[in-house]
Parts: sequence; C-alpha cells; structure tokens
Amino acid sequence: MSKKILMVITSHDQLGDTGNKTGFWVEEFAAPYYVFKDAGLDITLASPLGGQPPIDPSSELDDFVTDATKRFDNDQETKQQLANTVALSSVNQADFDAVFYPGGHGPLWDLATDATSIALIESFLAANKPVGAVCHASAVLLDVKDNTGEYAVKGKAVAGFTNSEEEAVQLTNIVPFLVEDELIKRGADYQKADDWSAFAIQDGLIISGQNPASSELVAEKLLAQLGA
Repeated sequence: MSKKILMVITSHDQLGDTGNKTGFWVEEFAAPYYVFKDAGLDITLASPLGGQPPIDPSSELDDFVTDATKRFDNDQETKQQLANTVALSSVNQADFDAVFYPGGHGPLWDLATDATSIALIESFLAANKPVGAVCHASAVLLDVKDNTGEYAVKGKAVAGFTNSEEEAVQLTNIVPFLVEDELIKRGADYQKADDWSAFAIQDGLIISGQNPASSELVAEKLLAQLGA
C-alpha cells in the first residue's frame, strides 16, 4: 500500500503592508511534490483556507525556473489538485504517514501561528511520524511543543531561511520576524550552509531545509525516513 503524505501550503498572499503579493514558492512545492509523486506516494494538499493557495509571483520569474517548475507549468492535473486544496481544519494526522510544508514568505503570516497547524504537527511528532519543512516554512515549527511542554526544536538541528538570505532579498524589514533568529530563540541548534546553497538536515523526526534549492533534499530525506 502506498504511503500517504500531507503537503500543507500557505493561504496568505500579502507581503506585509508593501502592497506586493506573496504566497508559496513554486519550486518549494513542485520539487518535493514530484519527488513524492515519482516515488508513488499518495499526496493530499491542504491549506488554512482551502481552495487555490496563492503563488508568490516572484517565484515564477525566469531566474527561478527549474526542471520541477517547468514540469509543474505543463501539468494540468497537478494544477487542478492545487486549485482544490482541502481545508487544513478537515485533515487528520491518523490518515497520513508524514507531513511536508513548502515555504515562500506566506507561512510567516499564517502557518507559523496557526493553532490548527501547530496542533497537527504536534500530533505527527507524538505519533512518531516525520515532519518536513523548507525555507520560510521552518517557521511552522516555532511554537510546536513536545509532550513535556518544551519547544520541539529545542536542542534539535534545524535549518531555515537565513538572516543573510533575507537581507539579500531586501525583506528583512518587511517580514514579521526572521526565521533564523526565532529558531535560535527557541533553543534550536540552528544550522546553515552558504547562502543559496542546497542544505537539508534531519534530527529525529524533524527534517528541514534552508532555501528553495534545498527543497528536493528535504523531500528525499523524508522519503528515506518513510522507507518509501
């Protein structure tokens, strides 16, 4: 029987008060999605509001085209699935073997503090199931607690978008917080590689990556953990 994975995508589309749009980063959805799909996993897509999650328009620029994003552009079936994400409140951890969160700036505003998402991640960890997150989506781990009431990332090696990468995209003063700073504040053993290089790390059930280029690595580590 094929393994089942839940992918949770942001519903937030406003980049602070800049008037610009944000959302999820195409590569961070597409690259893991196809790793899971090609391995035969059964994929369910969810978002806080359900329906079509917002795509960060910057992630569709020519500079950020990859083999996975090209495949997605021509994949009407996946686009249809994405347009009909289920509401996050309707999903149950018991129905899945793992969960993965793609990044983009959107999660900083919704999923990082979403009580439903936090409880869902806590239930995955309590059930000894892996949780993957990449780039800004590592923020979804910030307020997750373990069964002793400690932050789940405390003492854990975790990666996420770096302060210097945020500076490079000139959004340090726009985002509600910096992923690197907040992980460190919660006692995480924050790990990083050079800006924009692919870097993913696993510590127990938590698998995280630094930036868009790291998303496929996180997915591969998640697959290995599932034995898929």
